[in-house]
Formats: sequence, C-alpha cells, structure tokens
Amino acid sequence: MSGSRSGALLAAEWIKMWTVRSTRLALLSTLPLSAGVSALVAYQWRGDIEHVVNFSPLMAGLYGVTLGQLALVVFGVLLVGSEYSSGSIRGSLTAVPRRGMFYGAKLLAGTLVALAGSIATVLATFAGAQVLLGPHGTTLTADGIPSALAGAVAYLTSICAMSMGIATIVRSSAAALGLLLPLLFLGSQGLGNVPVLKPVLQYLPDQAGLELMHIAGAPGDDRFGPDYGPGTALAILLAWTTAALIGGYVVLRRRDA
Repeated sequence: MSGSRSGALLAAEWIKMWTVRSTRLALLSTLPLSAGVSALVAYQWRGDIEHVVNFSPLMAGLYGVTLGQLALVVFGVLLVGSEYSSGSIRGSLTAVPRRGMFYGAKLLAGTLVALAGSIATVLATFAGAQVLLGPHGTTLTADGIPSALAGAVAYLTSICAMSMGIATIVRSSAAALGLLLPLLFLGSQGLGNVPVLKPVLQYLPDQAGLELMHIAGAPGDDRFGPDYGPGTALAILLAWTTAALIGGYVVLRRRDA
C-alpha cells in the first residue's frame, strides 16, 4: 500500500467516523461516563471512609472505566455496523476493491482514535477521583499506579478493536452488541468469582481487563479475581482481540457486501 493511498484511505475513514452522529456521540461519551461514575464513587467513599471495606484509591479511580468501556464498545461496533445498516459498505468496497486494505484502514483509524480517547479517559477519570478522595487519594507515581493505568488504556483500546472485528463478522450493530455485552460484563458482575464458574469465566476479556487494571480483587485476597497475573491477562486479551480481527477479515474476504 503506497503512502498516498494509505493516507487517502485513512482520511476517508476519519471523515466517515465523524460524519455519523451516533458514532461520534458514542466516542465522546466515553470520558464523561467513566469520569462521572468514578467521581461519584470517590465522593461517596470519602464521606463514609471508615466504613468502606477494602478501600482502594485505585479502585475508585478506575471503577468508572469498567462501565465507560460500554461507550467505546458501541463506538467500535458502529464504525463497522453503520456501513452495513446503511448499505454504504457496497460503495466503500467498490471504491476500495482490495478488502484487506479497506479493513486495515478502518481498523487503524478506529484503533488510533480509541487509543487517544482511552489515554484521555483513563487519566482524567483517575485524576478526578483522587481529587475527590482528598487526603485518601493517591498519585500517578505511586507504586503500581503507572502499570495499572497503562493496563486500563491497553484494555480499552483492545476492546474497541475487538468490537470492530466482531461487528465485521456478524455485519450488524445489534447482533454485535448482543454478543459483546454478555461477553464483557458477564464475569465482572460477580459471576466471575462464583467458584463453580470461575475456572471458565476468568478467561473472559473483562476479567483479564480487571487484572490488567489491578482492580480484580482486594490485595492479598485470593477469593476474588482470576488465578493469573497481568502478563497472562494481556496475553488473554490480545488472543481475544486477534481472533476477532482475523475472523472479521475472513468474513469480509469471503462474503458479499
């Protein structure tokens, strides 16, 4: 792919990304949703700090990200699904008959925007919560905080890319969200810690994400969280994302628009 051709494809995807109102709103809502939830948690905890069980300023700072990810998932799904629902995918593939180039440009544009949005969201969400926690808060340079924030950024970016792959496989925004929401929220809603379910659910993407963010469970409490560390969590998350992206590529190559 030549440089000028690559630039033109990325520019086209950038225009489509910001032209569709629902896609734009989904992306822009990631930060306020994440920051708002964490701010509420931090405010409530500071007001009743002596009764908070297993208090963690990191948990307060990143809890909102676990819910704000929904907006980024919707963004990734709509980047692909809106073209299928509107029928514009036919025109896109006519203009770019090399489907690998088309798919790569869409993924690159979406992932770069998701990365930038994830960095802004994670930093703002964490910082806002620490301000509200006051003397109970922590800092960006405290032990374990930089790796937790980096893990949160990696998780959000990967989840967005995975959402794009799933949407390409099913070719429908509604169907993609129907698959992704249980996949991303089933384990985090407490089911991942049920003894009989944990051996399986701990390998879901959301459980790997919680481990990357260092908020899967209270420090020193083995009852909660997966039975692996951040390195394995990253490998699991990348495996899910890679499988979704490869699956999307195969479907796009083999099926008509």
